[in-house]
Amino acid sequence: MTTSKSELRRLVRDRERSLPEDELRAKDGELVKKLLALPEFKSAGCVLLYFGTGTEIDTRPVIRRSLEAGKTVALPRITGPGTMVAGRILSQSQLVPGAYGIPEPPEDAEILDPRAFGLILVPGVAFSPEGRRLGRGGGYYDRYLADTRGLKVALARDLQLTPHLPAGPHDIDVDLIITG
Repeated sequence: MTTSKSELRRLVRDRERSLPEDELRAKDGELVKKLLALPEFKSAGCVLLYFGTGTEIDTRPVIRRSLEAGKTVALPRITGPGTMVAGRILSQSQLVPGAYGIPEPPEDAEILDPRAFGLILVPGVAFSPEGRRLGRGGGYYDRYLADTRGLKVALARDLQLTPHLPAGPHDIDVDLIITG
């Protein structure tokens, strides 16, 4: 019996909600340290990151450290149903509430070309060992990633890993999953 994408999302979110907040955040810190130590992250001059919300991994330290290192930093900005752009930020204080309440660059942010990024941090609800990813279901990243060239990296708690994920023809895999 195969599990649907919506069932998998619910299962993983239930697992995340069952853990104490301090345990989740401690795991986040370990994953962030592994990302920051990655040679490909260190050498990337231009990065596309995301702002983790709710039970997602807290990416604020990655954003802060990237800005401090002088990297060109962009975050997604939703522009319509299923579409996003990468808006450059110079400070986290520039972020404004966007679609779904997720902090994003303001409308007047410089839009960067999808091919500009050396590294792209990709969110997901669940991941398989071969790099398949299950997002929130809107297809925003799958559409955007189709035009990118940078290394696609995901941070994943062990509870987000699953041996198999259903995939559609438009689903884009990640190149590397940092787990722990």
